[in-house]
Amino acid sequence: MNVQIADINETRKALTVTLDKGEVAAEYQSVLGEFSKQVNLPGFRPGKAPAAMVAKRFGKELLEEFKHRVIGKAYRDGLKESKLEVITLVKVEEGAIEPTLSAAITLTLDVTPQFAPPEYKGMKTEVADPEPTEAEVDAVIDGLRAERADFKAADRAAAKGDYVRFGYTGTLDGRPLGEVVGDKGIYAAAPQTWEEVESATETLLPGLGALLAGLKAGDKKDVTISFPAEFSAVPALAGKAASYALEVQEVRERVLPTLDEAFAKANQAESVEALKAQTRASLKRRKEFENRAAQRRQITDALVAQANFPVPDSLVAAERDGVLRQFIEENMRRGVPQEKFEENKRELHDSATKAALARVKVQLILTKIAETEKIKVDEKDINSWLMREAMRSGQKPDKLAKDLGKDRDQLRAIQQQIMFDKALDYIVAQATVSPVTPKA
Repeated sequence: MNVQIADINETRKALTVTLDKGEVAAEYQSVLGEFSKQVNLPGFRPGKAPAAMVAKRFGKELLEEFKHRVIGKAYRDGLKESKLEVITLVKVEEGAIEPTLSAAITLTLDVTPQFAPPEYKGMKTEVADPEPTEAEVDAVIDGLRAERADFKAADRAAAKGDYVRFGYTGTLDGRPLGEVVGDKGIYAAAPQTWEEVESATETLLPGLGALLAGLKAGDKKDVTISFPAEFSAVPALAGKAASYALEVQEVRERVLPTLDEAFAKANQAESVEALKAQTRASLKRRKEFENRAAQRRQITDALVAQANFPVPDSLVAAERDGVLRQFIEENMRRGVPQEKFEENKRELHDSATKAALARVKVQLILTKIAETEKIKVDEKDINSWLMREAMRSGQKPDKLAKDLGKDRDQLRAIQQQIMFDKALDYIVAQATVSPVTPKA
């Protein structure tokens, strides 16, 4: 056997493995012997048919398996001889593989880049004070009260936070909107609907909530609604200004429940003070979680900034495809049409490639750190992942474990992600912490 390595770039190698005639012939004889033991031919006991007859009868299948074995041997022996740390087998150029000839197989491989990890102990991070303020506690409790609010008819003009019941009809350049919006009739007219005045969330008709302030039952008003340049719900309205005739039918004001012991008990607390303490503790846990997430982001950003080493193209391509797939799936669930992705194809590709490059660099650094610090993934880690995934997906842990046992690629991917998380948690635990610098 002869092994030669040629550099395609810093992380891609061409490994040419030449097996001599004897090695190739031995693989052929091994495959022929296995076929002879397994096949049945008329007139011969199982496994007793002459090898020449087996070769003639199963020539095509035998040669396919033989070629597969030769390539496999070239790959295994080539890696053992070259000591390359392979990430991906990119391409195989096998040439002629015959039982009586030597064989040269060229393997294009992406290999692990050689680099020293940046200094990862004592990295600087900034976090916010996790202690909630009284105003934050009060805001959460006011939110709980809002969820249990009653709405009573108000004989006055509508103000912020009120709900208004009204009907409307729309036109565009004097043309009824029903002729424009097709099957999206809700954008053309409705005999009755409710909207919150000056709501923080977007209304069906953009900006309509703010136009309801000051109106009372029985009022009529003509308003203009300007639709954004990109309006996927009804593309025919994108960038257009439509006129709507409103007729107010009723105004209701939000009446919050009294903050007393009864309200506290309805929220699983014995008293108002207990409810505040409970809320404060919950807010603190949330802030601590957010601080932890912020530290992880700061550290990954810092690692990327110091990652001055080449990255295998195949890893970036695979990660980029995953980023694109996730982005498209999420936006399609939001109603973004397929055409929009085609229009921005190049921009999306470039953006996903940039994100993928950063992710791969962080993953390679975390892998190196995990090796240095001997961070391993054990059965306890897998079990914890199974429990979290079971809670998230609503499946039984036993079924998840069984399915995972059948899919080795998925299991390896999960083990790798757990290892990344453990390595990042290790760096966070070693980091220095200071208060967030106030913005100027």
